[in-house]
Amino acid sequence: MKCLLKRVNIIAPGAPHDGKLLDILIDENGTISDIGPEIKSQVDQRFDFEGACVSAGFIDIGVHACDPGFEHKEDLNSVANAAASGGFTAIAVLPNTYPTLHSKSEVLYIQNNSRHLLPDIYPIGAISQNCEGKDITEMLDMHHAGAIAFSDGLHPVQNGGLMMRSLQYVKAFDGLIMNQGLDQSISNHGQINEGAISTSLGMKGIPALAEEMMIQRDIQLARYTASRIHISNLSTAGSVELVRQAKAEGLRITASVPVLNLLLSDDELLSFDTNLKVNPPLRTSADIAALKQGLKDGTIDFLTSNHIPVEREEKLVEFTYADFGIINLQTAFSISVSALKESLSLPEIVHKWTAGVRQVFKIPDPVIEIGAKANLCVFAPDTEWVFSRDQNQSKSSNTPFFDQPFRGKILAVFNRNRSMVFSSQ
Repeated sequence: MKCLLKRVNIIAPGAPHDGKLLDILIDENGTISDIGPEIKSQVDQRFDFEGACVSAGFIDIGVHACDPGFEHKEDLNSVANAAASGGFTAIAVLPNTYPTLHSKSEVLYIQNNSRHLLPDIYPIGAISQNCEGKDITEMLDMHHAGAIAFSDGLHPVQNGGLMMRSLQYVKAFDGLIMNQGLDQSISNHGQINEGAISTSLGMKGIPALAEEMMIQRDIQLARYTASRIHISNLSTAGSVELVRQAKAEGLRITASVPVLNLLLSDDELLSFDTNLKVNPPLRTSADIAALKQGLKDGTIDFLTSNHIPVEREEKLVEFTYADFGIINLQTAFSISVSALKESLSLPEIVHKWTAGVRQVFKIPDPVIEIGAKANLCVFAPDTEWVFSRDQNQSKSSNTPFFDQPFRGKILAVFNRNRSMVFSSQ
């Protein structure tokens, strides 16, 4: 199907068309066949998106797709629809499934069952068998099968020896190990950030130390092994400074931050809304300021949605017993626009969802050029919209943002010679 995007502002830093208001013609093979000021062509669909921007399709790392094994929470089809609705033409999925993504077979399951979907879905292989933190997996086999990185996902690796061996193992093929900073012996079943709010609510807190001690350990191991490591989901000012120092030293370390932790502080938990019980927990306003500065100066490489579907019954309980997690694929970009509007320019925000991610994982960055395959996100950064239950594409509904107004609307996505259009004007 031939499509014509009329008068879209192209965001493609370093490319010839960056910052220009142009038309983009996509042919029936999903290829960009023309870019210019006034394209005249017979097309099947013409879109006049007033005030729209176009960039390479967004990519999100660390999505919990729940498939195989927990398809009642999410499956590959539903997570793909939620991702596309949020502007994502690619996601990388966590290994915490049943069976766990801990061998070549499970990696191939993800690939073979997602070929028909609009977003590219990349598997993240497990570091340990069943993500139990005991026995190391055959990461080389998974790498050859298509795993783009290795992590135990929702279960940060507690065993320092296992983490060291995994870093040494992947060095042979320059693989990437991912781990979230959480020392469970220090967090000790904490529920929210340890501080004034946890004290006033009488809840067990998760101290910043639990995150920072784990990150310090992983930095030491990265220094010892000279291997690549990605620190997922930073949330504290101390973590940002640790990563900043490690990068200044020249260690092969990268980091990411969940967008929710840039928007809300633990003050929001005075409402006892279990949908705001997330991991890492919401921290303080001082932590938020440090995270934003880390994004600005390049200490933090990219943003994540931290999309973790949770059953309704697992949230409709007392806060202490509720599961951690929020669905956030459809709202992540809008949250980033709101949270970072005074810290980063729009092209800088887009970079944190596009090239900034793909550079870390060695995934080719889509280009907006004649002859290139259309891998695009079209969005209106200033358009207001409301996320309603009817719009929710996820199988789960654990979000505090239903019926809340947002700024920054996704209009359309294009990838794999497929398209999804959410607004024509």
